[in-house]
Amino acid sequence: MNGLAIFSGNANPELAKAICEHLNVSLANVLVARFSEGETRVEIKENIRGKDVFIIQPTCPPPNENLMELLVLIDAARRASADRITAVLPYYGYARQDRKDQPRVPITAKLVANLIVAAGANRVLTMDLHANQIQGFFDIPVDHLYAINALCDYFNTKKLTNLAVVSPDVGGIKMARAYAKRLDAGLAIVDKRRSSPDKTEVMHILGNVKGKNAILVDDIIATGGSIVEAVGALTKEGVKDVYAAVSHGILSGPAIERIADCKALKEVVITDSIPLGKSKKISKIKVVTIAHLLGEAIHRIHDEESISCLFDETRQ
Repeated sequence: MNGLAIFSGNANPELAKAICEHLNVSLANVLVARFSEGETRVEIKENIRGKDVFIIQPTCPPPNENLMELLVLIDAARRASADRITAVLPYYGYARQDRKDQPRVPITAKLVANLIVAAGANRVLTMDLHANQIQGFFDIPVDHLYAINALCDYFNTKKLTNLAVVSPDVGGIKMARAYAKRLDAGLAIVDKRRSSPDKTEVMHILGNVKGKNAILVDDIIATGGSIVEAVGALTKEGVKDVYAAVSHGILSGPAIERIADCKALKEVVITDSIPLGKSKKISKIKVVTIAHLLGEAIHRIHDEESISCLFDETRQ
């Protein structure tokens, strides 16, 4: 593809390579390392003057290092006279503080948006934002994709019957409804109360799930507490088997132990927006790739084509 250059930092190089394979292009030669004191060092080792540059760098753990790499890569590309710079964030970190819901707290999602724009990005391509309004934090175009097709395709291969799609909270109803439509399934909601940022208390289930196979859908699984508590509540309601479909598998803290110990939870299906470390690879966790989704989006953006066909299925 003429005039296209794809970079990657150290956040998820395997995904970047898979995207390049899909597009049949080579990953640009970029050095992303550290100086002796830990500062980020970037050197672009090929000519990108006048090129359409895509920088693939999810701001996943460690978020500070990966965010800084992204900002420095953008700055380097801008100073190397790239024609257009698109920041590709399969996972947009710092998204959970998207509003001022308590006194004296930041809106970190907006701060990160400001940093990306200030660094020199002309466009952002991301997937399954924690809150849709984050798109409005940018004063540049934002293309927001969804992992629903990749995740639903996986569950269709399992040929599960008598399905119910379950939203873990009221805020996820719209996405759960989209999954239910795609999977021809019923819809239920977990009514819960959050007692702290990492701890929730499940109240009850809204909807009929008795005797059904349930698929919990969410955008992020961090410590796994919400998912495991929801599984417990669903089990009490008479659910047969419980699966989880999650876009971004952070899997921090005790997440792996919780998933492994939760007998009623058959599988947790995540995407490769965040790399799954060797210590986190257990039989219950399945990974589906989004390389083809991002690759197709990059191809269409580069050719100035519409990408709406890539996310029409989520509209209700």
